[in-house]
Amino acid sequence: MINADPTSDPAQPDPATGPLAGLRVVEMSSFVATPLCGTVLAQLGAEVVRVEPLDGAPDRTRWPLTDDGVSLYWNGLNPGKRAIAVDLTQEEGRRLVSDLVVSGGPSGGIVVSNNERWAELGYEALRARRPDVVHAVLTGRHDGGTAVDYTVHAASGFPLVSGPEDHDGPVNSVVPAWDLSAGYQLAIALLAAERRRARTGEGSEIRIALEDVAFAGAGLLGYLAEAQVRPSEPREPTGNYVYGTFGRDFTTADGDRFMVVALTPRQWKDLLRVTGLEEAVSALARALGTDFFDEGERFRHRTVLAGLISAWFEQHSTAHVTEALAETRVLWSQYRTFTDLAADDARALRELPLFSTVDQPGVGSLVAPGSPLVVDGRRATPSPAPRIGQDTGSVLADALGIDAEKLNDLAERGVIGTAGPGTVNR
Repeated sequence: MINADPTSDPAQPDPATGPLAGLRVVEMSSFVATPLCGTVLAQLGAEVVRVEPLDGAPDRTRWPLTDDGVSLYWNGLNPGKRAIAVDLTQEEGRRLVSDLVVSGGPSGGIVVSNNERWAELGYEALRARRPDVVHAVLTGRHDGGTAVDYTVHAASGFPLVSGPEDHDGPVNSVVPAWDLSAGYQLAIALLAAERRRARTGEGSEIRIALEDVAFAGAGLLGYLAEAQVRPSEPREPTGNYVYGTFGRDFTTADGDRFMVVALTPRQWKDLLRVTGLEEAVSALARALGTDFFDEGERFRHRTVLAGLISAWFEQHSTAHVTEALAETRVLWSQYRTFTDLAADDARALRELPLFSTVDQPGVGSLVAPGSPLVVDGRRATPSPAPRIGQDTGSVLADALGIDAEKLNDLAERGVIGTAGPGTVNR
């Protein structure tokens, strides 16, 4: 039986809070970038309705998983959304979603997607029904070709300047940085389009290619310009050194590792003072005829400087290093594993205002992040991710006025689905 009561689900976000309160966004997506876009908007108060197949989107089974097969990945990327299950292979299902998009008056008409399979849900078809529609699509490449973060990263040049200095071959990043960047850019673009719509009444078609995001990043950071200016001097991997300044990892007498960075003359001076190397480094500078208060010179002579500083770390305990660095302006942090960060006795998560406890169906109680954005002194706290079809009845009843009898007919014919036993998130 489909539940048609739009107020029946206590897990749905409060639509009266947040700067985007009252705005409805229809999300048809998977993987990282587009779900992240929807999550950012939901954390700012928008009603984000995620449309999925009857058995759930493919990313509902992506690792990491609980022992029961529940995707922690999916739950982390989709908090606070409403979920409806619709069979888009049926024309009637596509019409329902199209109706949902064009409904809602000034608050509706916004779509974010990474799927252009269905023409009825594309920009032109939706604009024909609602001229002010805002339609955002993430593609892999600018020509609409497919790609994922890991393939565009390989083409970006970054893996071949990553890793140890003596390593031969690419080193990939485990962080899908281009997906994350694209997700935030999608959210910015949608809000910019919504502002224009509110001002002029005009809709927008937004297209962002993941590959373009990666290549733009290489350009913005100067990597591509450097390759053009000095083509005969390609950038080489420098391990954990920070390029162009002084920064590297160091190991204490206890075997713990710290990342230490001295960008400014004040930070460099503090690092020399706390390690007792002021005189030794001054003598080295004179012998080499250089000035180590120039960060470029610190990078050029990084190996010998790091050797001196390493000796100090190796001679002192973690507690001593922590106490000494805390009294300086040096930038530093101890390396931690995810297990360290989430350990019961670790205060980092519990003391940060970003985190609070959420009860995720199928998983249990978790310490999870809310929004990193603080607006008017407030931030969105974490919410559970929805089950497959959790809100099908309430969303379609509320937005389209479909009654319970019609909803049940649609469900019986396999056009829509609803949450039931065994549909936690897979």
